[in-house]
Amino acid sequence: MRVPLSWLREYVDLPAGETGRAVQARLISAGLEVETVERLGAGLTGPLVVGRVLAIEELTEFKKPIRYCQVDVGRAGGTAQAEGSGGGTGEPQNIVCGASNFAVGDKVVVILPGGELPGGFKIGARKTYGKVSEGMICSVRELGIGDDHDGILVLPPEYEPGTDAIELLELNDEVLDIAVNPDRGYAMSLRGVARETAIAYGLPLRDPALLDVPPPNDYGYEVKVDDLRGCDRFTARVVTGVDPEARSPIWLQRRLQKAGMRPISLAVDVTNYVMLEIGQPLHAYDRDRLDGPLGVRRAAPGEKLTTLDGVERTLDPEDLLITDNRGPIGLAGVMGGADTEIAEAEVRDHLLGTVAGTTDIVIEAAHFDPVSIARTSRRHRLTSEASRRFERGVDPEAGAAAAQRTVDLLVLLAGGSAEAGVTGVTAPRGPRTVRMQADHPDLVAGVTYGRETVVRRLQEVGCDVYGADELTVTVPSWRPDLGSPNDLAEEVIRLEGYENLPSTLPRPPAGRGLTGRQRLHRRAGRALAGAGYVEVLNYPFLGEAALDALGLEPDDARRRTVTLVNPLSDEEPALRTTLLPGLLAALRRNHGRGAADLALFETGLVFRPSGYETAPVRLPVDRRPTDEEIARLDAALPKQPRRAAVVLAGARERAGWWGEGRPADWADAVEAARTVAREAGVELATEADRHAPWHPGRCAALFAVVDGERRVVGHAGELHPRVVKALQLPERTCAMEVSLDLLEIAGGGPLQAPRISTYPVAAQDVALVVAADVSAAKVAEALRAGAGELLESVRLFDVFTGEQVGEGRKSLAYALRFRAPDRTLTAEEAGAARDAAVARAAEEAGAVLRGA
Repeated sequence: MRVPLSWLREYVDLPAGETGRAVQARLISAGLEVETVERLGAGLTGPLVVGRVLAIEELTEFKKPIRYCQVDVGRAGGTAQAEGSGGGTGEPQNIVCGASNFAVGDKVVVILPGGELPGGFKIGARKTYGKVSEGMICSVRELGIGDDHDGILVLPPEYEPGTDAIELLELNDEVLDIAVNPDRGYAMSLRGVARETAIAYGLPLRDPALLDVPPPNDYGYEVKVDDLRGCDRFTARVVTGVDPEARSPIWLQRRLQKAGMRPISLAVDVTNYVMLEIGQPLHAYDRDRLDGPLGVRRAAPGEKLTTLDGVERTLDPEDLLITDNRGPIGLAGVMGGADTEIAEAEVRDHLLGTVAGTTDIVIEAAHFDPVSIARTSRRHRLTSEASRRFERGVDPEAGAAAAQRTVDLLVLLAGGSAEAGVTGVTAPRGPRTVRMQADHPDLVAGVTYGRETVVRRLQEVGCDVYGADELTVTVPSWRPDLGSPNDLAEEVIRLEGYENLPSTLPRPPAGRGLTGRQRLHRRAGRALAGAGYVEVLNYPFLGEAALDALGLEPDDARRRTVTLVNPLSDEEPALRTTLLPGLLAALRRNHGRGAADLALFETGLVFRPSGYETAPVRLPVDRRPTDEEIARLDAALPKQPRRAAVVLAGARERAGWWGEGRPADWADAVEAARTVAREAGVELATEADRHAPWHPGRCAALFAVVDGERRVVGHAGELHPRVVKALQLPERTCAMEVSLDLLEIAGGGPLQAPRISTYPVAAQDVALVVAADVSAAKVAEALRAGAGELLESVRLFDVFTGEQVGEGRKSLAYALRFRAPDRTLTAEEAGAARDAAVARAAEEAGAVLRGA
């Protein structure tokens, strides 16, 4: 919600020198999220005046149309000459202009020599296209009031040359940009923001909805509401004799523009203006295009409606409609239909909006069910200013006042006449009351406010409060979010100032903290960050295109996804089954922006449906769910394992004065998996594997012992070239993905700190000859199993192939480190452990000592 400070001052008498920044601070303290304060007209200095075009000379010798114009700028011409910049007292200014959307006699905005436009564009008399230009005729974009740069801003004819255009167009102002939370619908109007401002400053409010409104009678425009649950209030008013040539005045259009809306025509501009002012969405119909009474009902199956955006929509039986005798004419609370819109003639300029063709207007001001409007808006993917307000809650009592305000403006600005008939359909509705102990806000905040403060703050919000120790609070109609004692306590606390609450650290019971799963998650992330990886957080959504790009087989379990009913994007309608698509998209995006060397990681949930999930149950809201109900709800959910993944591209070690660098390769991806596994106290084993999306010759399956069984816990390696090409990734991109849940189980409980021995190490090297297809990891695993508890570490430091070891064979050299925790090992003990390790390798991997 954009709130011009000049408009806000109409309802609250702010101090004369109060800036937008000061108002922002007060409103933020009161709980409104004021994101920015935009200064309009910053860098704009005069003289900027209204000018009347006296003559136009077309300069045809240039490639593009150029005009040499004579413009009457009133007394401003004398000011320019006095400053030595050209022109004379009351004399016209000669100006070169490249636009052609104005004619002789038109009123335009002229900046004279000595002025400056936003962006630091200084104006002076200068020679251009063979003529001396004594100023500049301005467009909307050059004045900073819009994006239209195609033509000159043409003003209505009633303004005299020489009039100060800065004041006329209200170019200097400040605009508060407020992010309105879903429960603060009242703040989507000047009325609501003004009320908060008045409370924050302790000033009175001039409520724009306090109008003399005639009561409903029997001779208004006929309305039939068939669904009072969907529409509990409906006001209809008629204005006749509207001048078809009436224009929206500049002050109204400028306020709409500052609030972020585009002026269209007088009738539409007035309804938008009142919506911004009071918060009640309205709709204007051309009465001559209506057939019979207005109606409100649900859609029939198969009905269709063409909305104002020109789209024909197939309606759902849950959609709430506005109808006449012909059928649907609008999606209630969302958008009107094309058949009954206000007819308008060709608009010459965006400041000359008209309602040509429409003389009689029917005004609709209704209150619709927020849930129904929200569902219709999402169902049709159609969001409007009206639907945003209805979803958050509109004051049901404001409809009659908003309709009256609209009637008054159309009579004033368009010369119309208000018909005496007033239609009002109202469903029975009593006041909403909440009972609350007077000290309840004290208990919630941990601060003693006292009954007097509680009552005063609730009355400032608009509540009626009665009672002593127990308060009976009647909630105002514009605050549908106040429905419980906690809601009322929140109002007291925020108005007293969240910053005034004492800072008190909670005292959790001893012995509680993070779960083992949470601790592993944190340790894994810290270990990867320490290894040089950068964490990224991706949306947990994907589409079929991402799975196709990974080269997954049709029967791959990762293709079985959970599809969202209402996805953020139609291209990504499912929950992710792997972390890789999001990570690879982040790598591609960063690489495309010039980052050549990348190492990214993510830890998070994936969603793996088994196909045996049951239908979800609807839990009760009036009591705590039973254990059985919670279990049934859990049974309806897919499995959500926690995983860790990395992607690498470019250099893993950069070159420099210290030596040569090296590119990232499959071994780095495997080492990342080992880094994560070590945080769980697990030593991974690896084997060559074929698994999409990895290269079939550079893919390692990662194994760990889980519940006594050797299981695959992840994969690592270099991506398949087809995947790299499909996703437009750097060459030789590598990746790893591993299951944190399986690693936690394999770790067998809390991570044990390493035991440090003070006794010396005994180092032994062995070179073993094995068949070429035997993996080094298998040999290392056999050495580790045979050496026993004395083995501290085993490390492969050389691989050799050649005639010396025979065809089809290779030599693997390992460094073995032995150490005892309680003594210095003798040479015999170290040798015996070494021999046992070699014997186990010979038994399990067919290894033979080289040279033996």
